[in-house]
Amino acid sequence: MSEADPAIRDGQVTEWTYGPIFDADAHIDPPHDMWKDYLPSHLKDRAPYIEHAEDADYICFEGNRRPFMMINNQAGRSGETFKMKGRLADQRKVWEPATRLGDMDADGMDAALLFGGGPLGSFDNELYVASYEAYQNWVMDFCSVAPDRLFPVGYVPMRDIGETCQHVERLAKKGFRAVNLPAFPQNPDAWKTSSGIKNLKDGQVSALTGDPQGELQYSNPAFDKLWKTIVDNNIVITFHLGGRVPRFGQKEYFLADMPMSKLAMAEPIGILIYNGVFDRFPDLKIGSMESGVGWFAWFAEYNDRTWEKQRFWTQCPIKNPPSYYMDRNVYGSFIQDRTGILCRDLPGGRNIMWSSDYPHSETTFPKSRAIIQRDFAGVPEEDVKAIINGNCRKLLGLD
Repeated sequence: MSEADPAIRDGQVTEWTYGPIFDADAHIDPPHDMWKDYLPSHLKDRAPYIEHAEDADYICFEGNRRPFMMINNQAGRSGETFKMKGRLADQRKVWEPATRLGDMDADGMDAALLFGGGPLGSFDNELYVASYEAYQNWVMDFCSVAPDRLFPVGYVPMRDIGETCQHVERLAKKGFRAVNLPAFPQNPDAWKTSSGIKNLKDGQVSALTGDPQGELQYSNPAFDKLWKTIVDNNIVITFHLGGRVPRFGQKEYFLADMPMSKLAMAEPIGILIYNGVFDRFPDLKIGSMESGVGWFAWFAEYNDRTWEKQRFWTQCPIKNPPSYYMDRNVYGSFIQDRTGILCRDLPGGRNIMWSSDYPHSETTFPKSRAIIQRDFAGVPEEDVKAIINGNCRKLLGLD
């Protein structure tokens, strides 16, 4: 699909008064041959490889052979033409700079914060952790073609506080402005998790969820070392979903799971608020990405009322109502969320950021500007500009 294709051309908006758009949550899955180029030399021969068969393309890795899944590459397809399984040739080559930047131009995106990739789903700790660094290096190289438009998020393992601090310091020196943590810390064997998903490998799930039942939890005071390292290096934390992962590929569960994957992000936010992390580190900022934001104001109000009654017997250490920290320290991104937009002036709902989710299955591409105009109808222009551009720039410290 090119810019001349009707699906893109017909979605373009000619009258636009809202100024630049900073896509707060776009995605960049690397090509499958990236791993053999970026893994350490002694691990290259263990990288995944592709097998082309008559019925499908298969990804082969660590003795497993699974069909290529396309849910993360649906840009330009209508709901009726979504494909869960396909061939590599069916993909939109979003990892090629010309395709990525051309699609951003066609959809009116001036800049984008890029999530994706993450680690390999290996059951070997060395290869698993090495794949984090391989992705970090690849995505920074990719974004170097347009550093004023493409802003990478560095995925980091969270099995050991000292190890994660080293990743943060190294990524800050490379120019990253954000690192993505799992919603809960990981186990010493980082790929192990109690949040298993049938159609995803545990290592890939763990990169998003960690282990909600693990011994290491963000409420542990030992994490102050990490929070300090993040603040000292002017890095932002993102949590990209992960509180609960939808059962991808299982159509009997998928639709009901999707909204729960958004709402479950309330838990890691609450853990940081109620354990006084933002009191000890007032400059720490987190982004709850792709969680939607229509529930933010409700969450803040519910927490305030509950805290007022329960804070004494629970010996809650925080100095201010929970909504205070939501407004100062917590940001959230959404795709299509009219409710969140209408709650933008309520406590807890102010730091919201629009995103396209390109090229995933919820993406607004190639009709993003038209969808923004629809969802922001009646909203003052300055508020629109803040939500589609200014707030993301503020989160990343670009202004």
